Amino acid sequence: MKWHRIQALLMRHLYLYQRSFPRLMDILYWPVMELLLWGFISIYVAKLNVGGFNVVTVLLGAVIFWDLLSQSQRSVSVAFLEDVWERNFLNIFVTPLRISEFLASAVILAFVRIVMTGVVMGILAAIFYKFNIFIFGFYLVPFVVNLLIFGSALGFFTTAIILRYGTSAQVLAFGFLFLLQPFSAVFYPVSVLPAFVQPIAYALPSTYVFEGMRGVITTGSFSLGYFALALLTNAIYLALILWYFYKMFAKVKIKGRLMKLD
Repeated sequence: MKWHRIQALLMRHLYLYQRSFPRLMDILYWPVMELLLWGFISIYVAKLNVGGFNVVTVLLGAVIFWDLLSQSQRSVSVAFLEDVWERNFLNIFVTPLRISEFLASAVILAFVRIVMTGVVMGILAAIFYKFNIFIFGFYLVPFVVNLLIFGSALGFFTTAIILRYGTSAQVLAFGFLFLLQPFSAVFYPVSVLPAFVQPIAYALPSTYVFEGMRGVITTGSFSLGYFALALLTNAIYLALILWYFYKMFAKVKIKGRLMKLD
C-alpha cells in the first residue's frame, strides 16, 4: 500500500466535509438527537430511585458507544456510495489505486468521524447531564478500537452487497446495523435476552464491548476476557468479510459491471 494514495482519498472526503453542511449534519444531527432523547429518559428513570443504580451513566455510555459504532459503519458505506452516486467509482479504479488502499482510507475516515462524534457528544453529555466520558480512563481506547473494527467490517460487508446487487441494496448502508442492535446488548445485559437468543449475542464483538462498558461503570473493573473475545470475534468477522468483499469485487470486475454500477 502507498500512503500518498490513501491520503489523497482521505483528503478528498475531508474537503467535502469542509464545504458541505448536510455532510456535517449527517455526522452530528442524529447522534445529538439520540443523546438528548436518552439523556432525558435516563434522568427520568434515575428519579424513580432504582436501587441506587447509576442509570444515567449506563444509558449515556451505551448511547455514545452505539453512535460511535454506527458512525464507523455508515462512514465506510457512504464513502463508497458517494463515488457510485457521482459516477466516479470507475474513474478511481482506472488509476493505480489498490482495493486495500481504498479500504484503508475508508477506515481512517471512519476514525475521524467517530472522533468528531465522540467529542461533540462527550461535551454535550458533560454540559447537560454531567456525564464524563473519561470515567472509562484508558479503557476507552480498547472499547473504541473494537467498535471501529467491527463498524468498518460491517461497512465492508454492506459495500460488498451493494457491489453484487447494485444500489437497489443501498438501504443496507443505513439500516443493516439496526438489525444487530437487539442482539448487541446495548442498553441491557445479555442475561435479559431469551436463552435461545443469547448465543447470537455472544457471536457479536459489539456485545462484549457493551458488556465490558457496563462492567467498568458498575464495578470499576475492566474485563480482559471480554476484551479478548471482542478482538477474536472481530478478527474472524474482518477476515471473512474481507474475503467476501474481494470475491464480490473480482466478480463485478470480470462481468464488466463497474461501469454499470447504479
